[in-house]
Amino acid sequence: MSCSYVVLVEREGPAGCGMDGQTERGLENAGMRLRCTLGPVKVFAQEQTSILLLPGNGVLIGRLFTSTGRSVADGGRLPALAQPSQLREHLLKHFWGEYVLVQPPIDGAAGITVTRDPSGGVGCVYVLRNGSGFVASDISVATAAGLYRKQIDWDSIAYLLTFPNHKVHRTALVDVHELLPGCSLQLCGQEITRSLIWSPWNHVAAGKRHRDFSEAAADVRSAVLMVIKAWAKIDRSILLELSGGLDSSIVGVCLRQARVRVACCTLVTPVPGADERHYAEQIANRLGVNLHAVELKYEDARFDFASPAHLANPSITALQHATDSAFDAMGDSLDTGSFYSGGGGDTVFAFLGTAAPAADAVRECGLSAGVAAVRDLSALHECTFWKAARLTARKLARRRRNLDRPDGSFLNRARISLDAQDHPWFAAAPADALPGDRERIFDLAGTQAFRDYLPRGMRRPLRMPLLSQPVVEACLRVPTWMWIRDGLNRAVARAAFADMLPRDILERRSKGTFVNFSGGIYRRGKDRIREFLLTGVLREHGMLDTDALKAFFATDLRSGDQSLQRIYDLCMVENWVRQQS
Repeated sequence: MSCSYVVLVEREGPAGCGMDGQTERGLENAGMRLRCTLGPVKVFAQEQTSILLLPGNGVLIGRLFTSTGRSVADGGRLPALAQPSQLREHLLKHFWGEYVLVQPPIDGAAGITVTRDPSGGVGCVYVLRNGSGFVASDISVATAAGLYRKQIDWDSIAYLLTFPNHKVHRTALVDVHELLPGCSLQLCGQEITRSLIWSPWNHVAAGKRHRDFSEAAADVRSAVLMVIKAWAKIDRSILLELSGGLDSSIVGVCLRQARVRVACCTLVTPVPGADERHYAEQIANRLGVNLHAVELKYEDARFDFASPAHLANPSITALQHATDSAFDAMGDSLDTGSFYSGGGGDTVFAFLGTAAPAADAVRECGLSAGVAAVRDLSALHECTFWKAARLTARKLARRRRNLDRPDGSFLNRARISLDAQDHPWFAAAPADALPGDRERIFDLAGTQAFRDYLPRGMRRPLRMPLLSQPVVEACLRVPTWMWIRDGLNRAVARAAFADMLPRDILERRSKGTFVNFSGGIYRRGKDRIREFLLTGVLREHGMLDTDALKAFFATDLRSGDQSLQRIYDLCMVENWVRQQS
């Protein structure tokens, strides 16, 4: 893992916390060493974890860059500000990176303030009780040192099954919480408070929004190029994961001038749908390297794989395990230093499937701009202008509603958790927020779980440059209706890199899919999946509607049946809970 750390808060903790010399020796035996002491706070980290000591007695764990992409190697050059909050604001405004910031109180009192950067590139979980505890990059380093013994929070499991789309601070382990990206945690005495210090809503405000399409494209291009150039200077070698789509292709062409060894890899399946070699090879050719193609096999998609020890939530499906293992093995074969992915591109480039962009244009710019956006919408979805207009009017008339709706399918109704825990971004939404902004920020919150189901990032740095703070902010400044200009999805990104992308990819509208492969996994393993769920731990705890499951397994799988993904999610949770003792 590129950043592995444990922050111990006070030596004397409550029973079960293990704050003693044995704990420190356990951390040292696990490859951690004491990197700094901040009053009652001790920071342990692996040797390769980057640490910056900051003016004012703080420490930054991870990587920090200036707004122009220069790596910060000396934290002492940052300004010495009077208040810890001023430093947090300064970093968010003038810097970016992947980091966790740890600050002790300025008066020497017991406590700590921890801030996680908006990208979430460095993990941050914590157990704090009675003013003492730990903050760590992941739960496995805490369990290895004897700081925590895993225990499933079954109420949280019920919640995660009912609301599977977004992270909340609570995890599926008792007493373990996650500090979400862009949030700050303050421990003062025995009181814990969390606050949102970076909000996407600040970047979609009318005063921040681009008015000119060319300026918007230039802004997005500048941010993406700067971020990828900055990371490429840090990494000794790169395995670029190519899907053949627009997003990973943009990451690829931005690496052309990087002075770093690049290899390219794509995945194929034994059935049609996912073979993107025609497109991926064009990017590999631009980089002057060969394309490595790995074929996934059905037997690679196991439901009972060994769940990674660092996960505090069930996060990895059988298909995700197969794809992750394939990329990880290729990284070993090529002796790769880091993985690069276009993950999150659809979201940051506002690939929305609704009429919201046209509705936004009507509300923000008036009827004339709205009509133009409706035309773009009809071209994008290949429907009539009048159908697009009806859908836009319906979107405008619809009352504001919570986008995170419960999913009770295949669950015992008595165990369904109906009380949604708001993601901090949803709670911060302005009352007059545009429909499209609501939808894309809802989708953006979902990307915070991406790293959880990509455990290869625990062995090598996993770079997702399109989810970096500068790129996300640049894309949020682009109004939703610009992203569908001329009937093209992700139109601003296409314009931004039109001179760098192969024409086949620039003009492409289709996307590769693993749907056929996913269906084949189910058909080949149906009996095993049925037994896995109907004789498992979730059933023992009364979580499942077994009659509904039996009825599903008794019928043939229909093409496009959305229930299949739900079955895979249940298997994901079942596999995780079986391994937490």
